[in-house]
Amino acid sequence: MLTLPIKKKWFDMILNGEKKEEYREIKPYYAIRFQHLWQGSLIDGEATREICFRNGYSSNSPSFIATCSLSIGTGKKEWGAEPEELYYVLKILEVEEVRNETD
Repeated sequence: MLTLPIKKKWFDMILNGEKKEEYREIKPYYAIRFQHLWQGSLIDGEATREICFRNGYSSNSPSFIATCSLSIGTGKKEWGAEPEELYYVLKILEVEEVRNETD
């Protein structure tokens, strides 16, 4: 399962149901990871995968697992996107498991 770090602000907004998308820059680093996870599937927003989002880099950091679809597009400024910038857009369809480990 792919694990992606996420800032606390966005982490909390997703858990509260306020933020429905997470954005990642279109760079080779993410292209490789998403290609591997979606295994050559078209990035069309229909196929879904589980992704772990972690608030921090430690294995004990708070995290959640979410079912996401992947597309390429622009994002919303209030959710952290820059205007007119293209991103990998992870649409959060469902949050399935929350881990609040901090020790």
